[in-house]
Amino acid sequence: MRTTLWLIRKSAITTFRDYKRWLLYLVIPVLGIVLASLIYGGSDTKTLKLGIVNDDYDQSLTGDAIQFIAGLEHVQLTELEQSAVENAIVSGEQDAVVRFPSGFAQSLKSGEPLSLSIASIKGAAVTAYVDMYLNGYIANIAAIGQAAQGDEDHFDAIYGKFKEAEFSLSTASAEDRSASNSITAQSIGYLLILMLVSAVSLSAIMIKDKEYRTYHRLLCAPVTGVMYTASNVMISFIMMSLQIAVTLVVLIGLFGMDPGIPVWMLLVILLLFALVAIGLSLMIVAIADSSMKANALQNLVIMPTSLLAGCMFPVDTMPETIQKIGDFLPQRWLLDAVDKLQQGGSLDSIVPNLTILLSFALTFSLIAAYAFGRGSGTRSYY
Repeated sequence: MRTTLWLIRKSAITTFRDYKRWLLYLVIPVLGIVLASLIYGGSDTKTLKLGIVNDDYDQSLTGDAIQFIAGLEHVQLTELEQSAVENAIVSGEQDAVVRFPSGFAQSLKSGEPLSLSIASIKGAAVTAYVDMYLNGYIANIAAIGQAAQGDEDHFDAIYGKFKEAEFSLSTASAEDRSASNSITAQSIGYLLILMLVSAVSLSAIMIKDKEYRTYHRLLCAPVTGVMYTASNVMISFIMMSLQIAVTLVVLIGLFGMDPGIPVWMLLVILLLFALVAIGLSLMIVAIADSSMKANALQNLVIMPTSLLAGCMFPVDTMPETIQKIGDFLPQRWLLDAVDKLQQGGSLDSIVPNLTILLSFALTFSLIAAYAFGRGSGTRSYY
C-alpha cells in the first residue's frame, strides 16, 4: 500500500507541475457552464407583440374575439391598418399580425367561421401560442352558431348566456425550470467530453513513461506493473472527482442553477461515468503503442461519439437513425439518466442506465486487461 501511495504521489507531482494541465482539467469545464448559460440563458418567456387588423364591419363578435386575445398572458396588442402590416413585421415592431376578414362575425353565426390570417416572419414558434387559444375560442362560438341553425335571435340568446356564464377557476403557478434543466444537461455534456479527454491524457502518461524508460527504472524498485497501473487509475479517478466537484459547485453555487436532480444522485452517476472514462482510456492506451497513436485514437473516439450521444447539442435535433446510434454509447445513457431524473423519475427508473454504464466500464477494463496481458516485453504493464 505504501508503494502504491508513493506512486500516486509521484504521478501527481509529475502530472500537475504544469499549470496548463490545471487549465485543461478544472478551468475548461467551468467555461462549458458559461457556454451552456449563453445558449439557454435567453430562453425565458417574453412578451409577444401582436398586431390586429380588423376588416369586419360587425364589431360585436369580432371585438369580443380581439378582447379574448388581449386577455392572453404575455401578449401585447396593437391595432393596425392593413397598409402598415408589412412594415411592422419586417421592422420587428410586431412579432405577428392577425387579420380578421370582412364577414368574420357573420360566418361565426352561421357555424362556418372564415379562416384568420396570421402573418409572421418568425414562424410557428411565435404564431402557435395565439393560434392554439384562438382556434379553441372560435370553435366554441361556431358551435353556438351551428346550434342556432341560422336563427340570429336564438344565437344571440345562447351567446349572451355564454358570455354571462360564471366559471369557477383556480390557478396555481408552476416554476419554469426548462432553461435551468437545459443548462445543467448541456454543462454535463461538456463535462463528459472533458472527463474522457482527461482520462486518456492521464493514462497516456504510462506510454510516455515507457518511451522515456522511466517505467523500467521503476520496476527496479519493489514496484509491480499492477501497482503502477492502479496508481494511474487512482490519480485519474481523483482528478475526475475534482472536475465533477468544481463543475457542480460552480453550476449550483456560483450560477445559482437548480439541476432539477438531488445533488447526491447527480454525483453518483457522474462518478460511475468516471469509471467508464478510465476503462476507455486504459483500453486506448493498451491498444496504442505510442503517444502519437494514443492521441489519434482519442480524437477518433471521443469527439465523434460525444457528438452522436448529444453531449454538444440536444439529441432530439438529430435524425432518428443517428439517435439510434447513440443508444450504443455510454455518454447517451448518462444523459438519458439525467433527463429521466429531471422529469421527476426516481432512482429506480435509472437502474437500467446505471447497469449499462457499469457494463461499459467493466467491458472496457476487461478489454484493456486482455490487451495488456497479450503485450510482450516493454509493452506489458503486468
